[in-house]
Amino acid sequence: MPTSPTRNTHWWPRLRAPRRHSHANALHLADALRTSTVGGLIMLAAAAVAIVWACLSQSSYHGFTQFQLGSHTIAGWVSDGLLTVFFFVAGLELKREFTEGSLRRPVDAVVPIVAAAAGMIVPAGCYLLVNVLGHGELRGWTIPMATDIAFALAVLAIAGKSMPPSLRAFLLTLAVVDDLGSILVIAVVFTDTISWGWLAGSLAAMALWWLGQRRHIDNGWLYLPLGALAWWCMLNSGIHPTLAGVAVGLLTRNTAEGMDEPLDRWKATVEPWSAGLVVPLFALVSAGVHVDASLLRAIWTQPVALGILAGLVVGKPLGILAGTMLTVRHSPAELGRGLGGRDVVAAGQLGGVGLTISLLMCELCFADNAQLLDEAKAAVLLASVISAVLASVLLRRRVRAHRAADA
Repeated sequence: MPTSPTRNTHWWPRLRAPRRHSHANALHLADALRTSTVGGLIMLAAAAVAIVWACLSQSSYHGFTQFQLGSHTIAGWVSDGLLTVFFFVAGLELKREFTEGSLRRPVDAVVPIVAAAAGMIVPAGCYLLVNVLGHGELRGWTIPMATDIAFALAVLAIAGKSMPPSLRAFLLTLAVVDDLGSILVIAVVFTDTISWGWLAGSLAAMALWWLGQRRHIDNGWLYLPLGALAWWCMLNSGIHPTLAGVAVGLLTRNTAEGMDEPLDRWKATVEPWSAGLVVPLFALVSAGVHVDASLLRAIWTQPVALGILAGLVVGKPLGILAGTMLTVRHSPAELGRGLGGRDVVAAGQLGGVGLTISLLMCELCFADNAQLLDEAKAAVLLASVISAVLASVLLRRRVRAHRAADA
């Protein structure tokens, strides 16, 4: 998304001034981590390390991820704790889209919103169909619904550099709405019992965050304990704690006219940590599956894995294309300038890159069954790779077609 060059990204109180050259190097690193390409590649590298580690020494990998630190394992602290930072950035992205992006005007948002909804319903339907026919586990229907925004944009940046800018806006809006839908699914489906006292404490911390934003109190040190309190209370309430990150992101102040808004400063500060540390750590502790002959056979024969593959590789692009075409044909809404149905097919295939949220869904669905968990994770990883490769091929063809049309 476009950002103003005049926006201040250094707003945290500093205890000690860093050396000039190290400060400049840190700025270059932070800027690199804010790009979709770098963040997506780091995440992919972390997932590859996890798979290799698990294949070389499954006991060592399991010992690391399941090492107990207080009330949670390392994997638990990452998925329930650190991943909240990722969802906070997602909340900031949502808020920006609502205030100054493509969700600001309903007429512009209709097509990607309907496409995102269809792109969640059809993959879930594909999964359910495969598992009903194959007598599999129906509870994994949420896994193929999500799109990994960072990796999808990374593939688009690499393979579709010359595509119309409206395609990136379409994909970004679609992925943001997809994230919102996945967050709502987590809140509704994976909450068994609610501790109302803890939930009230989390809501009170969020209310103080919102009040501070309304009063234009911009000291970052004030909001750190409020955010931590909202997360801690949400963790103990029984609702997945990552929702606290989304909520405080949505409550952060931003206006279409502002040039130096808290949202921009928070995003500039937190996004490099999310892309460079949080998401790679989550990939490291979640993507490690021991690949052997039985797992490879299960991916192509077991209904859970087949349902995930069908949902992400086939259901995602089919749902996104169907939602887009039906909306364009039966409403006044239009696609972005320069886009056609074949461009939507390429974007839809990018939607099949699940990774982060899909891996989280695997943990939530099959935490009590190690075999199904490994099959589901392996299917998510394979489906994401297949979708990324197919999308790259489609994007390169569309790039050539657009260049020929402009010649």
